Parts: sequence; structure tokens; C-alpha cells
Amino acid sequence: MFKETAKRFKATAPLLLQSALFRQARISTIRVGNSVHGHRYFNVSCILNAKVLPRKKPRVKVDIPGLERITYADRMHFVPGLAKPFFPVWERDWNDPSHFYSSKLEEMPLHKEKQCFIFSQSTNPLEGVRQALWLTKSNLTKGLPDQVLSLVNNKANQMENLDDRVQNAIRHACLWDTTEEEPSREKYCGTLVRNLLHLCGSLQATHPGLGRRIFAEKYSLAATWSRGDELFQVRGKNGLLLNSMDPLPVVAGKEEIQNTADHILETFYPISPTIDLQRVHVYKELSHTGFKDDYPYPHAHTLFILRAGDTLVNLPPEQLRAKMIMFAFGNALTRAQTLHGTKAGVLEEPIVVQSVATDGQMFQFVVFQLNTTDLQPDEGVKNMVWIDEDQLLYDSAIVCPVLKRKVVHV
Repeated sequence: MFKETAKRFKATAPLLLQSALFRQARISTIRVGNSVHGHRYFNVSCILNAKVLPRKKPRVKVDIPGLERITYADRMHFVPGLAKPFFPVWERDWNDPSHFYSSKLEEMPLHKEKQCFIFSQSTNPLEGVRQALWLTKSNLTKGLPDQVLSLVNNKANQMENLDDRVQNAIRHACLWDTTEEEPSREKYCGTLVRNLLHLCGSLQATHPGLGRRIFAEKYSLAATWSRGDELFQVRGKNGLLLNSMDPLPVVAGKEEIQNTADHILETFYPISPTIDLQRVHVYKELSHTGFKDDYPYPHAHTLFILRAGDTLVNLPPEQLRAKMIMFAFGNALTRAQTLHGTKAGVLEEPIVVQSVATDGQMFQFVVFQLNTTDLQPDEGVKNMVWIDEDQLLYDSAIVCPVLKRKVVHV
């Protein structure tokens, strides 16, 4: 009898839908007085049968004048029938990091009613370069300026066996500078940039001016300006900066600078220019280069940004170029405010800052010239930006060496 029943059950089991089983597995309660009985199903968790307790409402303590509570504070232990004592918050006379309580935003000394929009290392602007051009009041020119391109064609700036040296730098970064099977992008990207900078430094014998420059890493920048009715800041640690004793020569002449007044800034309505920027009310209006006033290398020369390794956010190329523009602008603006103060106006001597970004294979180049610090209106003289984008250093690189006939091929 049991065998026939089992055979019939096996034949009808596939006809049962799984949804019906889960529908029946829901909590089914039968209230008898104050008791709750639930049906137990072994194919689901027992948590489905648990009774949901109502959230307790906090008791409101009412202080009645002339009627004090009798507590067990004097007895130093719990006593049934006596009220729980209330002790004031004990304030320490020293800083204890493990017991730090931050005050409310409205009570902080740096709190301001006017909001400030901050562009930092991890900012991912939606509109990319167009948004950066509006924030910095700049005019874009595709390609590098002629003054920079002429340096490449000058034979005095070239070295012997340049192709072989660059290939060795790539091999060292991608192949020889690791004990792992495949180096990480954070590893070989930084190694490649330093190898290429080392090649440039080898020209110091013929170019003594290279000795008047120095690298600075993990410095903190802060630049503040007004654009329209809003307040903006660029701040944070940004890449590897090459500082110099001498400023970079001006790229565009006075006539080209005056012609930028006729340029109309591109807008991206209905998208706000402040999209994806951090909005804060606790801030300090500070403009600082990140170095002391008596620093012997006061001029920002070139900013190197690594697409991998600087932040946890891996920016797309368009947003990476916007980041290059913003931080090059921040370095130039802080230098101008250090020299001429915070008064807005057209600069007699424009300030030029370069920026280079890479992911280890593709390079982005930006040249920024700060012509004016009067950034609030849309009219007037504009700043200038030159961009050379998506330049491949190499098509592909062998990460793992190939062994053929007892010979290592790379």
C-alpha cells in the first residue's frame, strides 16, 4: 500500500508549482485570545514565523517644578521602586579620539549660510570638459600650441637612441619591475611615468634649466573663486607636481587674449553647471598653493595625474581631462592670488600651467593659460585651454615573457 502511494506521489510531484509552495509558506496566524500560532514549513526558514514586535515609543521625561524624583543616585546601585538618576554629560579636559562627538553643522564655527561647491580628486563631472570650461571661464583650442610643438621638432631637445630608451622604460614598467604574473595598473603606471621623467632629466647636461625644477608629491591645494552667484573651490591632493624657480613663458599674446572677449561660453541647459560637485555649508574661503611663502620653487610647471592609483574612482577620459583643467586652473589661480591679491581683474602677465595624465598607455595633454581672475561674469576676457587627447604611447606590450628555444623573447 505504501509503495503504491509513493509511486503516485512521485508522479504528481512535478505538477506542483514552486510559486504555490512559497505562497503557502507565508505566515498564517490564528488568533485565540492573546496567543499567535503559526504553521511551520520545513522548506523555508523559521524566521517567517516570527512575530514582529511593535517599535517602542520613547518615553518623554516631564520635569514638574517643585516635584523632584527620588532616585537611587546616592546609593550607587539599582533599587526597585526608585527612579533612574540622570547624570550630566561628562566633558573631558583632553582630546580622546575614541570618545569624540561632533557638534551639529549649524553650531560649527566655519558654518555659513551660503553654500559652496567643491571640485576634488574624486569628482566625476557629468559634462566633462564643457563643464570645466564653464567653471573656469575658458576658451578651448584643440591641439597643443605652436610653442610647445616647436620644442619637439628642435634637434637640441632630442637624445640618441630615443626609441630604444623609451621601449626599455616600457619593458621595465610592464615586465621587469614586478614578481607577479601580471603587474597591476597602479604599479606599472607610476613606474612608467617616473622612467620617462628620468629620461627627460638625463638632458640636464645640455639644458641646465632642468636643475631649477623639483618634484612635489602629495601636496594639498586650495583655490576659491566666485562664478555667477555661486562660490566654488578646488582643493585636495592632486598628483605629482613639477615646480620651477622660473615661470612658464606665455603661450598666447595680448592680441589673442583680447580676442577671447568675443567668445561666447557654451552652456548645457537644462543641466546645472554645479552637477556632481560636492555641496557644503561648512568651509573656509582659502586660497593656498600648498607650499610656504619662502618656498624656492614657487611656480607650478607641470602637473602629472595618474588615472590609476590616485583615487578609488577610475574616471573616464572625458572626465579625466576635466580634472586636468580644474587642477591646472587651481594651481594658476592660487599663484595669481598670491602675487596680486584677491582683487579680480585681467592679469598683465598671464600664468601658464601644464598638465599630463595617463593610464599607462594613453596620454592626455593640457596647457592652461590664466588671463583673468574676474571669473564672476560671462563677459570679458576669457582664459585659454589647449588639449591634445588620446595619444597612444604604444599599441600593446607583452606582460609575460615568452620562452622559445631557451631564449626569452619580450
